[in-house]
Amino acid sequence: MVSCDRRIRLVVNADDFGKSSAANHAIAMAHQQGILTTASLMVTGDAFDEAVAIAKANPGLGVGLHLTLLCGRSCLPPHEIPTLVDNRGRFSDNPVRTGLRYFFNRTLRNQLAGEIAAQFNRFKETGLPLDHVNGHLNIHLHPTVTALLYPFITMPRPVPIRLTRDFFWLNYQIARGRYFYRSSHAIIFACLSAWARPRLRKAGIRHTDAVFGLLQNGRVDEDYILRLMPRLSAGDYELYSHPSLDQSRAELEALVSGRVRELVRQLNIRLIRYSEL
Repeated sequence: MVSCDRRIRLVVNADDFGKSSAANHAIAMAHQQGILTTASLMVTGDAFDEAVAIAKANPGLGVGLHLTLLCGRSCLPPHEIPTLVDNRGRFSDNPVRTGLRYFFNRTLRNQLAGEIAAQFNRFKETGLPLDHVNGHLNIHLHPTVTALLYPFITMPRPVPIRLTRDFFWLNYQIARGRYFYRSSHAIIFACLSAWARPRLRKAGIRHTDAVFGLLQNGRVDEDYILRLMPRLSAGDYELYSHPSLDQSRAELEALVSGRVRELVRQLNIRLIRYSEL
């Protein structure tokens, strides 16, 4: 058992807040009855308005922006960003192709900057304090996107950001299967995080020491959390998942689990929001 005198702080986040009513109500339940401390809001999600109402009814929930630049809908109309979205305002569902286009096609950057600004403005219009910023499928760590984000996460004050770095060898000890997916994503995001880290430090932008959930890809279940927590050393961490009443019910059940809550208490883990870093 981990010694209780160690300082472990944990942000427990839910992505895709606002994507659907099933996700929204699961997030509310995980916060009210479980260990969830923050949620990341998709301002172009189908259930955006409901998510905002839930957030305002739960002021202890830290809400951040879940920037959506692929596998989702845009904030700006298609005619303003015609090379980013189709005529329905949908981004590509192909992450690899999208990442390559954003990196090599410099003509897309003005449209990307406009869409990023529109999503930040829509979040601002909610009146909710901005707890943190991350991206759908972690697109915020794409070098082109990260560079475009700086004006929005540095002024008027630095906003914490997810530095997505999930340790493969730790994950290997506590989870099984999908080894190619897990190892490839660990390598890709280790490189992206190494590129971003000194730039974030220079700008005074806070982040956790590590982020868990990336390599699970929808399998942040009770067993995973119970295996993970005793292995945490002193430091600041994020655990993120995608709880839902339908597609990701196991992740919701893990966040409200009595066994998980008791382990948090036993290990003296302090549950925090990003704004408390």
